[in-house]
Amino acid sequence: MTRGVRTLTLAAATVALLAGSIPAVAQTKLTIMVFAGMQNLPIFAAQAKGFFAKRGLEVDMKIAPNSDELRNGLADGRFQIVHAAADNSVAMVEMANVDAKIVIGGDDGMNRLFVQPEIGSVADLRGKTVAVDAPNTAYAFQLYEMLRLAGMEKDKDYKIAIVGATFKRADALLADKTMAGTMLNPPFSLRAAKGGLKDLGEATKTIGPYQASAGFVLATWGRANADTLTKYLSAYVEGMRWAADPKNKAEAVKLVADNLKMPEDIATAGYEALMTGMSKDAAFDMKGFENVLALRARHTGKPTKPAADYIDLSYYQKAIAGM
Repeated sequence: MTRGVRTLTLAAATVALLAGSIPAVAQTKLTIMVFAGMQNLPIFAAQAKGFFAKRGLEVDMKIAPNSDELRNGLADGRFQIVHAAADNSVAMVEMANVDAKIVIGGDDGMNRLFVQPEIGSVADLRGKTVAVDAPNTAYAFQLYEMLRLAGMEKDKDYKIAIVGATFKRADALLADKTMAGTMLNPPFSLRAAKGGLKDLGEATKTIGPYQASAGFVLATWGRANADTLTKYLSAYVEGMRWAADPKNKAEAVKLVADNLKMPEDIATAGYEALMTGMSKDAAFDMKGFENVLALRARHTGKPTKPAADYIDLSYYQKAIAGM
């Protein structure tokens, strides 16, 4: 062996030895909870394309069976970040006295009122039973408002059944004819239509702009983990940008189909609905959120705080600035 070769060999061995002695960079583990649905595409993308990993994050995503479990899990510290209708964060503040803060927006919910096929209009829900997740949050208020505008009041003109998350409500209407209507979003709204349920229209067309999917955290956790939260939001937005890029559509549809266990045609239609319903870079819709608060006040009979008291977009702004 020549001297030059021997020197290179020793150098390579030294590098290999040093590399083996350097510990791998530990990843920060996060447990998040979300509702099943199209709105999770940015998270699917951030997982699949390594956007979380490259920022040193290991994200374990749990699917919420209902909003009570999602809110309680966040309050208990079992989840660090959750994504759900923004009104759920408001409910934590107003109903449980928990200091939750909304840190990122998402979409307008893409909710549509679905009913049994023999029902011809919203007015035909009078005297019937409608299904909700929880009776005092979010999409239940959308449903109550659509019925109020058709001249009906809760408990007086119709009954409610507490069923749970969107997929459970879709199953309930398809299996039980006594469940007359509910709010559904993609992909479950698409499955409901295929199953013969009737679509009575998009919620926002009736009740106005609405800030639906949003990410929120405990305020204390956010302050103590500002760098981690900022990295998470950066990865989320990168996932959204990737998913919204037309050249990635086929791969994004496959991610949805695989993660939500659905046929490709449903995933494709859901993707197209999401591209219409989500805001650019998951920006927070303040006008839509003010409507969220107005609906809560109207249907609980209790005033809310000013909109700014429920949000902290400083982490999001830092995340966007660093991208």
